[in-house]
Order: sequence, then structure tokens, then C-alpha cells
Amino acid sequence: MTRLAEPPLTAAVLVLDDCNMLSLAATVDPMRAANRRAGRRLFDWAYHTAGGTPARLTSGLAVPGAPIGRLDRADLLVVAAGFNLETHATPALLASLRRLAPRCGAVAGVDGGSWIMARAGLLDGQAATTHWEDLDAFAARFDALTVLRQRFVVSDKFMTAGAAMPALDMMLGLIRTQFGAGLARDVAGAFLHDPAPGANQPQTPHSGPALARRHPPVAQALALMGAHIETPLPVAEIARRLHLSPRSLEMHFARALGQSPKSAYLALRMAEAWRLALETAMPVQEIALATGFASQSALSRAFRAAHGTSVRALRRARRGAG
Repeated sequence: MTRLAEPPLTAAVLVLDDCNMLSLAATVDPMRAANRRAGRRLFDWAYHTAGGTPARLTSGLAVPGAPIGRLDRADLLVVAAGFNLETHATPALLASLRRLAPRCGAVAGVDGGSWIMARAGLLDGQAATTHWEDLDAFAARFDALTVLRQRFVVSDKFMTAGAAMPALDMMLGLIRTQFGAGLARDVAGAFLHDPAPGANQPQTPHSGPALARRHPPVAQALALMGAHIETPLPVAEIARRLHLSPRSLEMHFARALGQSPKSAYLALRMAEAWRLALETAMPVQEIALATGFASQSALSRAFRAAHGTSVRALRRARRGAG
């Protein structure tokens, strides 16, 4: 990314309802830390919301902000979003983003923010990523962009990050580009954070730079598992693809995660079943098929064992909480 402007850089942070607090903090706090470490104002930021009413995060915290429709320009526009993206992608919001994008030096999407940017047409012809749970749906929905299974992606003036920790890495990359590698190292050190060595790190639910460095076979196996949730691979086949014996793969998982490959694989499938139960209206039978179970009853037994409840009870509880 090219130099945006002379400091302080103005950042407009658009916070949508159902964003998670960690993703928002991972985006904003590096700017605060950069100011503190540099001893001067490198970033000025302000919060904006879709209509001027406070955005309510998943934690319950309300973030007040000015209406995004009143913003004229910024050096950096950040779109921070989480759940219920179609609900938040209103025509008025998308029109505001289309108007603003040419007036901003850079536009970044965090977690579900990339989905909102894509709905506005900002990412057409660009490369982008989103949260690992939504990558396949993202690629199927937006065929005018190139979807990469990476922690974060920089494409021209657009940046997208798949979750909170990739957002921190993305912001450290921005600080490095704008103000030098030394300051980026200082900011990372302030958080005791070991940054990803680059954008091309695969997203899996357990993966990270440390795991990839210290236990490469485990990170590679988890990536294969994450890519085969609907049609699970036998553990022996995963070992074969990694040029390992099943026994060797078992030992790698025991050292790295304290569990077997089979248990880790089931945990991934159960996490996806939980997500589908809460975020979609899919029938239980379809959730079973989407997570590699031959029948609804097989999913129900595994779901109750993993989560202590059933899909239907979970949905009823969520409706009641709502």
C-alpha cells in the first residue's frame, strides 16, 4: 500500500451492530499504541454507525458514533462487522460506502466487514478474505472478486482481515507501511504479539503463526480438515496426504493440542454445526449433511455430547434471549 498522507492520518471506523469487541479493539488499539510509542499523533480516529444510533456489539457494549452518511472523506475507512450481515447491508449503507470509497486513501474490512464491502461492489476485481467459517459462501456469493484463504489480504487500496487477530496483523502491516518497521515492532511488542510473517497464512480455526512454525503437520492437517467438513476425510487419508503414518500424526496432535486428530476433527465439525444452528434457518437434517453426518440422529447425539443441548433447544433459547 502506498503512503496515505502526512500524519496524523484520519481514520473513520464504521461499527455495525453485532460486531465483536475483540475485532474492534484489534483494529483501533494498534493506532492508539502507535501514537503512544511514537510520542506524537500519527492517527486520529472517530467512530461512525449506520444511522447515528449507537452500535451494539455482541458483548452488549454500545458504541456511539456519527452517521456514516455525513462523512465526507478519510485517509482510512474501516468497516467492522460481525453477524447478521444481510440485515445490516441496507441500500442506504451500501450507497454511503460507494460514495465514500473513492474519497478515502484506503478501505479496510474486518471480519464481516469484507462481506459488507463486497455487497457494496467495492471489492469487484480485487482479492479479499473473510472469516474462515464464511469463506466458501463468500466465494460463491461474490464471483467478481478473488477469495483467498488467508489471514488478511491487501489488494490495491483495499484491506480485508478474517478475524480479530488477523486484523491486528493487518493494522501492524499498515503501521509498517506508513511509519516503518521499527514502530510496527514496538506496537506488536506492546501487545506481546508475535505477528504473522505475511499475509499468506491459511485460516483454520486452530491455526496461527506459532502453531504453523512449531507444529507444521498439525497446522496442515487442520487446514485439510477445515476444507473437508461436509465430506470428512479419514484420519489415515489425512496422514497419507501429509506423507506421515497415522501413528505419527497422532503423536503430533498429542504434543501440539493434547488431543487426537479424530477429536480435533469432530470439534471443528461441532463448531460449524453450532454456527449453522445459530446463524441460519437450515433444517437439522441439512445441518447434519453439511457437517458430515449421515443422519439427523447422528448429529443430534454428537451435538448434545459436545454442547450439552440440542439444535432445537439452542435455537429456542436464542429466540427467547432475543
